[in-house]
Amino acid sequence: MNTSQLEFQKIYDTYQPKIFRYMARLIGESDAEDLAQETFIKVHQALKNFRGDSQLSTWIYRIATNAALDKMRTPSFQRNSQTFTPDELDETGTANGVIPLEEKKPPIEKELIRDEMNQCIRGYIEKLPKDYRVVLVLSEYEGLKNSEIAEILDVSLDTVKIRLHRAREKLKKELKEHCESYWIEEMPCSVK
Repeated sequence: MNTSQLEFQKIYDTYQPKIFRYMARLIGESDAEDLAQETFIKVHQALKNFRGDSQLSTWIYRIATNAALDKMRTPSFQRNSQTFTPDELDETGTANGVIPLEEKKPPIEKELIRDEMNQCIRGYIEKLPKDYRVVLVLSEYEGLKNSEIAEILDVSLDTVKIRLHRAREKLKKELKEHCESYWIEEMPCSVK
């Protein structure tokens, strides 16, 4: 392998799991692998032109975000997003998935509830407008700073803050309307 191939392999090994996870959270697991691969094809093709004006991770996330946004604009993706209903996630066998608070939950049952909550939360995140979804996933799940998000999306820091605030408020409202309140208190993601 030559130097550029070794450099790309190191970048791929470092960032592929992160980009796959990001894509899965942003657009769903069914398309995540393909878009992650598409991202790294673009990274490989453009690596020789990377000037280092931004951090490598920011540059890679920008490429990934653009690929995801392109996917979100496709009619087939929009049709699939619109067919989601949170009720489809209810597989607990209880009335509307409601488990009374006073019941003592063994650890395995609590874990199942958390899995269901995470699925429900992901469903509502997928229903957010794409601008809100992207900033929320980059901030809450990828742990990026607002300044990094602004650079990835090529928007101002204030725009990121506004979108993030609105995304959190919209998500919080949806979860309060459609999920039990004890779920919101126990949520593993930090919806503020």
